Amino acid sequence: MSLSRQLLLLISVLFLLIFSGNFIASVNKIRDYLQTEAKVHAQNTATSLGLSLSPHIANPHDPILETMIKAIYDMGYYQEIKLTDIDGNTLVLLNDSQIFEQVPRIFIELLPIETATAMSEINSGWNIAGVIYVTSNPGYAYLKLYQQMKSSFYYSLAAFILSVLLLFLVLRFTLQPLKKIDQLTKTIASGRFARIEKLPWTREVRNVARSMNFMADKIEGVIDNLHQKLESLSQTLLLDELTGLHKKNSLETDMEHLLATNEVGYLFYLKINNFVELARNRGNAATDQFLQAFSVILQECAREQHSKARAYRFYGSEFAILMTGMRTPEVEPLAQLLRQKLTVFGTLYQHMDIVHIGIAPCNPQGNTAGILAAANDAYEQATLIGVNSYFIRPSNEQGKTDEEWRNLVFDIVDHQRYQVSYIGPVKDLSTGKLIMEEAFTQAFDQANQPVPIGAFVAIAEKFGKIVSLDQGVTCKVAEHIIEKSLTYGIVVNLSMATLKNADFRFWLIDFLRQNALLARQLVFSVTAYSAAKDISLFKNFTDFVHQHDARIMLKRYEVQFISVETLKSLKPDYIRLARDLTVGISAESRKRSFIEAIKEVGELLDIFIIAEDVQTKSDFDVVKEIGLPGAIINFRK
Repeated sequence: MSLSRQLLLLISVLFLLIFSGNFIASVNKIRDYLQTEAKVHAQNTATSLGLSLSPHIANPHDPILETMIKAIYDMGYYQEIKLTDIDGNTLVLLNDSQIFEQVPRIFIELLPIETATAMSEINSGWNIAGVIYVTSNPGYAYLKLYQQMKSSFYYSLAAFILSVLLLFLVLRFTLQPLKKIDQLTKTIASGRFARIEKLPWTREVRNVARSMNFMADKIEGVIDNLHQKLESLSQTLLLDELTGLHKKNSLETDMEHLLATNEVGYLFYLKINNFVELARNRGNAATDQFLQAFSVILQECAREQHSKARAYRFYGSEFAILMTGMRTPEVEPLAQLLRQKLTVFGTLYQHMDIVHIGIAPCNPQGNTAGILAAANDAYEQATLIGVNSYFIRPSNEQGKTDEEWRNLVFDIVDHQRYQVSYIGPVKDLSTGKLIMEEAFTQAFDQANQPVPIGAFVAIAEKFGKIVSLDQGVTCKVAEHIIEKSLTYGIVVNLSMATLKNADFRFWLIDFLRQNALLARQLVFSVTAYSAAKDISLFKNFTDFVHQHDARIMLKRYEVQFISVETLKSLKPDYIRLARDLTVGISAESRKRSFIEAIKEVGELLDIFIIAEDVQTKSDFDVVKEIGLPGAIINFRK
């Protein structure tokens, strides 16, 4: 019940109590007054009538006696008038028990009025010749009392209605700021920090409004600071401290995104020859300068040839360049340019055979590990060719034509020749309880051989079959939850193409209505990179999922894709961090600082943060010490 209704109810009850007390007291006073007035009136009438009849009482049969009594009786205020002689014999008797129909019978029964009777002796000379008795009619008293009670009631009712109306308006005006404060708290909870610009005039409510504004400023400041801290830490985690190139984990992420978008490209893998001997002969400082100069050459060559190029440093002497969007005719000129410049660079350092280059195509139907292995194989081939040589791996590794892939994908999806297994159990680090697992799809061709899932999903998206696949997987997950009577959640990975499909949303509405009891156990997941490409679509789908009581997860989250500022409006239920953010966290203070900051963001925005692939006991101890709520643990305790 709202505060205004409570106040209205309280004041109404108080008004009713006060009114009832005053009303009862006033009715009793009026009744007592009417009874006294009736007695006085009856006595006055008896006295005056006795004086009027005194000259005629000598003759008891004188008709004027009855005439005079009737004249008084006909006024209507009397119930009975009786004249008796000295012996008590009735000479004249007039009576009438008139009841007024305007007065309810129950009113008369609840408020009885005593009948007032008065007498007066009539003298004839010096002797008493008769007695006159006058009884007032109580009907008039009841009528006056009833009319007075009705007028008092209606007046009080009108006053009550007017008071309640006035009170309602006052309360509405007074409590309106509380509604703004309530809206402000909800706005803050959703990650948007509005202010109450016009402060209310009520002192206590004004103080609350000021406190809310202060709290909003404080929380917004904290989140902004965390956002800046995370941005800074994210950059330091991605870049090599010495050369400023991106690290290997950035390459893996970039390649996954390249494959997810079906974009072509080439990977150049380079390794400095005899690096250990070079470092030993020149010392640490000179070696650092050598690596920095080598890195500059890689970046300059790559950017001269292609705007989407990005260079990486793996370890001490291992480097790579990812050429997103590069076509086959462009590969040879870049390889030759790299060879020329690095040969000149090696001459400056008396290191003629400085590097070999392995080049492999980024096949949309491949996977990251396979492409890295292909580039490494190409490097080995380059070492057999000669000094500072390169080898380009052929790009015809797909093995199937587009038509063959299309037929295979349609056949697998239509006949549901895929299985769903459950991997990556997420544990609550405070209780050890299993929170969720991830649904993992495995597809098989007609020979019952597994199909690379990355290539399968990419082809399914390309030919518009991904929605049917995601629907089928969702159904299998629901059946699994029901069959196993699970109480924890299951993560269902969805494609962005599925999110924007209207038919899928209509299907999902019906599906969730039919499976309302397990809706909250379905956790729909989208990678942070995919969501970043269409933030508005992801937010719209998140709101849609929440409306139907299901939940949403951002997977492989990194600040470089979606900032903390954007997270405030997205409000996913879960965030699963990218694997590299927690691998080796026990030995890297920067990673620890980053995870501590993202954990605070999760607490402020009410988002459950999950660490992915905690591989060692030392990393697990750090993650638990930081206070992350959940983790996927891949080692035996």
